[in-house]
Parts: sequence; C-alpha cells; structure tokens
Amino acid sequence: MTDQSVKDVLGDLEPQQVRVRFPPSPTGLLTVGNIRSALFNWAFARHFGGTLVLRIEDTDTSRNTEEGYRYTYEALRWLGLTWDEGPEAGGDFGPYLQSERMDVYADVVAKLMAAGRAYHCYCSQEELDQRREAARTAGQHSGYDGHCRELTADQVQAYVDEGRRPVVRLRMPDRPIVFDDLVRGEITFLPENLGDYVLVRANGYPLYPLVNPVDDALMEITHVLRGEDLLSSTPRQIALYEALADIGIGTGRTPRFGHLPFVTGEGNKRLSKRDKGSGLTEYVERGFLPEGLLNYLALLGWSIAEDRDVFTMAEMVDAFDIRKVNSNAARFDPKKCEAINAAHMRLLPQDEFAERMVPFLAASGALPAVPSAEQFAVLRAAVPLVQERMNTLSEADEMLGFLFVDEDAFAVDPDAAVKVLTGDAGAVLDAAAKALADVDWTTEAIEAALRASLIDGLGLKPKNAFGPVRVAISGRRISPPLFESLELLGREKALHRLDRARSTAS
Repeated sequence: MTDQSVKDVLGDLEPQQVRVRFPPSPTGLLTVGNIRSALFNWAFARHFGGTLVLRIEDTDTSRNTEEGYRYTYEALRWLGLTWDEGPEAGGDFGPYLQSERMDVYADVVAKLMAAGRAYHCYCSQEELDQRREAARTAGQHSGYDGHCRELTADQVQAYVDEGRRPVVRLRMPDRPIVFDDLVRGEITFLPENLGDYVLVRANGYPLYPLVNPVDDALMEITHVLRGEDLLSSTPRQIALYEALADIGIGTGRTPRFGHLPFVTGEGNKRLSKRDKGSGLTEYVERGFLPEGLLNYLALLGWSIAEDRDVFTMAEMVDAFDIRKVNSNAARFDPKKCEAINAAHMRLLPQDEFAERMVPFLAASGALPAVPSAEQFAVLRAAVPLVQERMNTLSEADEMLGFLFVDEDAFAVDPDAAVKVLTGDAGAVLDAAAKALADVDWTTEAIEAALRASLIDGLGLKPKNAFGPVRVAISGRRISPPLFESLELLGREKALHRLDRARSTAS
C-alpha cells in the first residue's frame, strides 16, 4: 500500500491500533461467503500488525448447539485464520459470546433511554401496518413515522393501562448520514429513508442492530469489513455509534466500514448456504487444501496482480489493500477453485504431500491412520506419479489405494472389466504374467519385458497391450504410470492380480 492509501484507510490511527472482528453464528456451517469475509478481515489485521477479534453471535439461543461452537473454532483453525482475541484465546474485552453480554446490552439501553437517545414505542403491529399502507398509498416513505417519539406522560400511561409492552427505538438524526465506504466510496442515506428502528423487542430481547454496534464500541473495533447485504443497516448503526459516544460508551470513534461484494453462483444469483458448493464442509471432505481454497476466495473481489492468480497467504497479507477490493459481485467458479487448489498441491514438498494424503487413504481403509514406515515409504515413492495429476486430496484413494489394499479386499471396477477385460485380454494377461515372472523388479526392466512380450511379441498397440494389465493391477482404467505402479506394488501382488484378472477375462 502507498503512504496515501494507508492514510486513507487508517486516518490518524497507528497500524498496530487496527482492530477488526469476525462475528459468526454457531447455528450452521460456514459458507464460502463467510470465509471470504473472515479472510479479508484476517488479511487486513495481519497486514497492519493489528488485532483480529472472534466474536460469536449466539443471542439466538434456540438455534445454538455445542457442535456449532466447536465447528466454528475448528473450521477457522483448519483454514489457518487464527484470531488474537475471542473464545479460547481470551482478551481484555470479553466475554466474546454475545449470549454472555446481556447485562451489558441492558445497561447500555438504560443509558440511551435516560439520555433521550432512545425511547419506548407502544405501537401495535396492526397499527404500524395500517400507517405504512396509508403512507404507501399516498406515495410517501413507508418506514416508521415517529408516532411515539414525543408521547406525553398521559399517553404513555394510557398505553400501559392497556397492557401494551413497548419496544425500544433509537432516535435517528434528522439529517443525511454520509460515510466513506472503503470499498464503495462515499455513500449517502437521506433521513426520510431512515426511520427510528427497533433496538429491543417488547420481550426485552436485544436485536442485532443494537448488540453489534455496542460490542464494536466496547471492543474498540476500528474497521468493519462485511458483506454488502448489511449495507442498508450501516447508517442506523452509525447513528447508534454517535449516540454511544454521547453517553460515554467506547472510544467515541465510529469504525470505518467496507462492504464486500456479493458472491454469486449459477445464474449470477447470490450464493446461498443451500446451494451446492457453498459450504466449507464440502471442501474439507473433498480434500481441498486450506491454502488453495483461501487463495481462490481471495480472488472473489481482490487480486494480487493482473497477471497472477496463485499466491501464498503470506504474500496476500503483504499485498492486501482493502481499497482495491472490487465492489462488483464476484462469481464463484467451481472449476477455477479446483484449478487453484491443484496449483497449490503442486507446490507442496513431496513428503508433505504424502502426509496430507494419509487421512484420505485411511478413510477408505487403504491405510491405517498411522501408516507403517514401509507403507509410508511406498506412499512417498508414489508421490511423483500423482502429484501433477491430482486436483484434490480425496482423489488419493482412486489413484493410489490399489497399492495398499489387502488382496482379499481388492476388486476390479466392473465397468473397467466389461470394457477392457474382454476379447484377447486373457492372452495379453497370460503373456504379461510370463514376461514378469523372472524379471528384475525395477521400472526399467518391467517396461522392457512388457514391451518385448506384448508389443513386439504379440504385435499389439500400446493401448491394447497395457490396458488389460493396468486394469488387472489397479482395478481401474486410469491409474498412475503403469510400470512405476508395478514396481511399487511388488512382484507377488502383481502376479497374483494378473492371475485373478486372467480368470475374469476367461
């Protein structure tokens, strides 16, 4: 970032004073949109040497589960998006679960009421609907009309006598609210479009437009980077920040806002948590690398350079500039996401690549959770055969499972058997077995023996010569390079499988 860009973003703050937050709810799975927001906040904090706060929005206690809390923490750690303050990390501004801050919100509301910045509204829903419909019919703004702003003591008593339970509304300023969005530039909201909004329900339950600004103020959040779906609530929150400052809550500084573009899916519709490909769990199960997934999500609205798509998270942190985030909606492309992930898989050291495949081979039963030294040596030797071919780690079993599976459990894919182990396949397998019976068990010797027997001896083309052998030893029509695979499999297993496949072909 240039000095001017830093000044535009930070104002009079020192870089290390930057404090941002990521506030997920423990009620469901993280989506790619959630993760992109977490990533941009994390990169922003790390770029300036500031603080990332994890704050859990769990005031909807009916939907919270212990699994939801645990999933949130584990998911962020799997991604590598570690937080500096929050649950399990501690900090000076806790508690970091909103469900544990109800007394805080009640105290703030009482002070807002006492200062005249908020008031009780006794209007019933039916009355509100009637007045809104009348306003719409008259071509006027249909938001709250301020009916209860200046009630007399007698009017209040009359409502109380009726048994009405009031909500609490914030008294909005009668002026435009203007702010410089870090992504979208200057935005203006006119007062006629900003009615006094509800902070607390009639049952005393605090709402999102109250608790988030209160927490931001008390936790001294300096920048709020969030999805553009929340843009319409920003002027109301700015008004609340100003009211909080008037009553001595927080530092008196209103956070800078940056509203990130929508992530869209098929048909350029906003990606929903119900859409295939939107949830983090899918990518974990498919064997995406966290660094690969994060790299792609960073591209949804930001780029490190015009001619470069693949980069490390350290490089992103060094280059990240919130002012360069594009305000236009970003389309999620599953194929490009997979391609970016594949590029990161190619970058892994071979030992690490082998280690990352182990859980997926263990899940299929091909390997134990902790492979023996011999098993890992075979896996490590197989890495050069597959690292350039795989796009996700879940492909490990399809590619390499045949090297480790017990012979009793080994089976040829039925489709491969029907298409390949037919016709002259039996003779091919018989010749292959004889050629390999006494050969030195090295890749070079195996290749020479098979070529001499099947291509020179039987006059077959490579596809017809090696296809039945490939299916016989791997169980599939597509496998890593054949001769190297035979060496890794070992003579005994290879000859046994050729014999079994010979029976199938017959």
